[in-house]
Amino acid sequence: MITAEQVKELRDRTSAGIMDCKKMLVEADGNIEKAIELLREKGMAKAAKKAGRIASEGLVEAYIHNGKYGALVEVNSETDFVSKNVEFVEFVEDLAKLALTAESNDIEAFKAMAFDGVTVADALTAKIAKIGENLSIRRIEKVSADVVTSYVHGGGRIGAIVAGCGEATDAAKEALTNVAMQIAAMNPQYVSRNDISAEELEKMHDITLESALNDPFSLPKPILNALLDKAVDGVWAEEDAAILAEKRADKGFNFNYLPNFLSEDAKAKLAALAVADKATISENKIFTGLVDGRVSKQLKDICLLDQTYVRAEDGKQTVAQYLGSVSKELSIAKVVRFEVGEGIEKKEENFAEEVAKQLG
Repeated sequence: MITAEQVKELRDRTSAGIMDCKKMLVEADGNIEKAIELLREKGMAKAAKKAGRIASEGLVEAYIHNGKYGALVEVNSETDFVSKNVEFVEFVEDLAKLALTAESNDIEAFKAMAFDGVTVADALTAKIAKIGENLSIRRIEKVSADVVTSYVHGGGRIGAIVAGCGEATDAAKEALTNVAMQIAAMNPQYVSRNDISAEELEKMHDITLESALNDPFSLPKPILNALLDKAVDGVWAEEDAAILAEKRADKGFNFNYLPNFLSEDAKAKLAALAVADKATISENKIFTGLVDGRVSKQLKDICLLDQTYVRAEDGKQTVAQYLGSVSKELSIAKVVRFEVGEGIEKKEENFAEEVAKQLG
């Protein structure tokens, strides 16, 4: 006969449900170790059934040790509801602490690490069986530096870690924590322009140049007027040419509104003229300045140190200037940012169709 004490011991050791514990003990003739093995097999079977289900919700958690070491982990679940489950939250927190001791950021190696007497993979399987959703440890990353800080936003939706070089003063820690908040909010792709390869910069310049040519009404006025002169010289239909002549004659007309009066065909042909005249236009210093300015603006958006510091009182101070105001010796060595589910193709569900399917 299976006693309540046996069920309690098995539950304490496995965290499985009471009925599952009793059932496995009956099947194992009261042998606790055999029951544990059966529960593990049961969990693996459940996990296998759920493995194909998309897990794009979940949590990001950070763990900092001694102000010099940090780890970030993302664990996914199928629903946002599970990401608020206390047991799931504690599991992710424990994994973040464990990630700090991992030899690398390799997920398979991490899943093979010891965790509460089993492996991380086995513990994950047990959680899947108990929680009832597919769960996935998607990625981990660890850093170390003179000063390491973190920030987790939106109840674990976004997490960022900043590794800085310089004296680990309270001011430096506060500054890097503020920068971690900036990273969470603004999602820079690079720390500085120096991190962008020459090939990437050239590609960005080429794309910006082509984009400018395909938007001729945004070109400098001398270049636009030269293109318009070509367009009315047998390229445009008579109606569009007449509209241009009328608007040019109207000294009070704001040429920014000209595209609103032209046909789509006329606008497409004007862009084609600009692209065809690429070599000549590209030599124009005004156009070169326009392209360089647009590239610089993009770099300010994607490079952390070039971004406007979100808490700047003057609305102009960059992150680099902010760090310099705290300490001339303070610099950023590395940043890591995880956002739950980013890059995962989420399943689009139609609630009405799902209900109809069940009723049918």
